[in-house]
Amino acid sequence: MKFSIILIYIVLMTACSQRMITPDTYLDKPPTLFPDYTDVTFPVNIAPPNFQITEDGEEYYTEIGFKDKVFFTLKSKECKIVIPLKQWYKLTSAAVENDFYIRVSIRQKDKWIQYKDIRNSISSEPIDSYLVYRLLYPGYELWNQMGIYQRDLSSYEVIPIIENSSAKSTCMNCHTFCQNNPEAMMIHTRGDNGGTIISRHGKVEKVNVKQQGMNNGGTYASWHPNGRYIAYSVNEIQQFFHSTGEKPIEVSDRESDLIIWDCEMNRIITDSLIYGPEWMETFPTWSPNGETLYFCRSRAITPQTSLDSIYYDLYKISFDAKQQTFGKPECVYETSALHKSISFPRISPDGNYLMFTCSDYGNFSIWHPESELYLLNLQNGNIRNMQEVNSDNVESFHTWSSSGKWFVFSSKRVDGLWAHPFIAYFNPATGLAGKPFIVPQKDSEFYKTFTKTFNLPELITTSITENQKSLKLIQNKLLSSSPN
Repeated sequence: MKFSIILIYIVLMTACSQRMITPDTYLDKPPTLFPDYTDVTFPVNIAPPNFQITEDGEEYYTEIGFKDKVFFTLKSKECKIVIPLKQWYKLTSAAVENDFYIRVSIRQKDKWIQYKDIRNSISSEPIDSYLVYRLLYPGYELWNQMGIYQRDLSSYEVIPIIENSSAKSTCMNCHTFCQNNPEAMMIHTRGDNGGTIISRHGKVEKVNVKQQGMNNGGTYASWHPNGRYIAYSVNEIQQFFHSTGEKPIEVSDRESDLIIWDCEMNRIITDSLIYGPEWMETFPTWSPNGETLYFCRSRAITPQTSLDSIYYDLYKISFDAKQQTFGKPECVYETSALHKSISFPRISPDGNYLMFTCSDYGNFSIWHPESELYLLNLQNGNIRNMQEVNSDNVESFHTWSSSGKWFVFSSKRVDGLWAHPFIAYFNPATGLAGKPFIVPQKDSEFYKTFTKTFNLPELITTSITENQKSLKLIQNKLLSSSPN
């Protein structure tokens, strides 16, 4: 019996390596796929990129292989292609640092038409294994239906970290990690049980990042590389609603400043150079050596200031971690002179590049269809539009992988309504990115039917759930009504 099973398995595997159809004709163009997994560089550890063939046909035949070896075949009347996990990882191992092909034939009017091969490549550089993001509806009405989730990028497993159905309808705001490591993480929440949860070295605290005399508490955060400090912007945020036009919702700061939270002493550090009524500072981010804090800065506004006249420039300020003192603010890129505005500066782990979002005005780029990613070379000062990754719709929040060879960002290019997570390869030697691809899902129709937006995607190296004790403490602190 055992011998028979093995024999059947060998016969099936052999059959899969042989062509099931003979084409009647050939087309010199590739088929259209959804999602668009064509001319893409995939990390070696990504889950299978299942897809649909969007061409009309009576039957579909697909081969996926490398050189002369076919690793996967499927003949079906369905246009949906589901790649088995085992066959996919055999392919990625064999084709590492090489191209592989997707070969599609479609039967139309009883004739098989073979399309031009689709070519993709496999990078030997793995991506950080997990993606953490917030899911919420794209409007403001259903803010009480959201959660923070962890996706295993090497499979399709999604684990909820916290959902506000279990957190007394608290508004879950921002989450961030220290150098892609969940051993040091922060989650900020609003509402009756609001506060800032800080987890580091296995200790979890709920703190109020606000002191007497401050109008606002800590909001947008960035961990110092040493894991002791967290830079925050303290923002007063207001929403505006329009009855017509491309931008039905606008979000703007009415005031904002910068502070640093000392996690060891539980106290706030700031300076009149970055905290005061003359300027609005927001979206801080540290250089990898921790000696410089980059941020966005705009002139303070009045109630009469029109939203489309608010422009943020890119600034930096030095910081002495031992003395806890600041230098003087310096303008790095004056986008306001171009009537443009910067948000979300993020520096590559090697310290050579700063990626940011550029839009026509303001700093909440998720509501700006014209928003695009730009790259500043910190070694020579060159700035360029990342045309190789941008689309004709929103490109917004982005984060680097721990290696600096990948980055993830939010884009509304699929339908203009929902932000989805896209990944792109980055070559530090050339400063160029590969074609972005949407995070693969088990069901290739997922992004056509899922009605929540992916917000604040962050790459991390290990699973948050590996430390179940810390995770439970975080969840308990989110539910508690008082700090510490």
